[in-house]
Amino acid sequence: MNIKLTIEYDGTDYCGWQVQPNGRSVQQTIEAALEQILGAKIRLNGSGRTDAGVHALGQVANFIYDGEADLWRLQRGLNGVTPRDIAVRRVERAPDHFDARRDARLRHYRYRIWNDPWPTAVERRYSWHVHEPLDLAAMQRAIGCLEGGHDFASFQAAGCEAAHSVRRVYQSSLRRERELVVFDIEANAFLRHMVRNIVGTLVQIGRDERSAASFAELLAAKDRTLAGPTAPPEGLFLMEVRYEEARQG
Repeated sequence: MNIKLTIEYDGTDYCGWQVQPNGRSVQQTIEAALEQILGAKIRLNGSGRTDAGVHALGQVANFIYDGEADLWRLQRGLNGVTPRDIAVRRVERAPDHFDARRDARLRHYRYRIWNDPWPTAVERRYSWHVHEPLDLAAMQRAIGCLEGGHDFASFQAAGCEAAHSVRRVYQSSLRRERELVVFDIEANAFLRHMVRNIVGTLVQIGRDERSAASFAELLAAKDRTLAGPTAPPEGLFLMEVRYEEARQG
């Protein structure tokens, strides 16, 4: 059986999605639960990595199980064995050829900024606290250049293992919801720290530390040293991974 999981997790207490030698990962935790339930060593194939402290509402993974499994009982068992900061939202049988990483056509990330002079107790694990007022209109003007295919080397982390830095952005938006500034971006794939580096630069624009027009120049420059700081991980969520044909942008 090729089994597909859709997973939600609070990444605060994990070293990221992928198995790491120096800490507990989400992948490792779910693999241990699968072994306990199925009695077999399982290797999950995730749609993509999320870094330490990053959350997910729609991470997707698949694995091959040499046997038959009752999927409802498997989902119930996984949610009974895994910690409360991991929830397996769906368990489905996938076609034999399905690959959660290679077959993904669109990934949707969201970044949340708590933009208020005072901190928040409830949102502190799920947003970046920026206490200075942000010029939302300037930030919205800046992201107008993101859609389409571009070389995102200016927003690529050092040590990124991607074969190239060209990505296609299908949609991006920025809005305010009371104290929260919410940035959404959908693309075929993302570079390491790409969203967090974009957000760090947008916050500089919102603080009037650089102009909105400079954002397009920065994108064209393909030089990470010119971009802003990397936003902290706690504001970032992997919202959804889609496998149908992505809309053209």
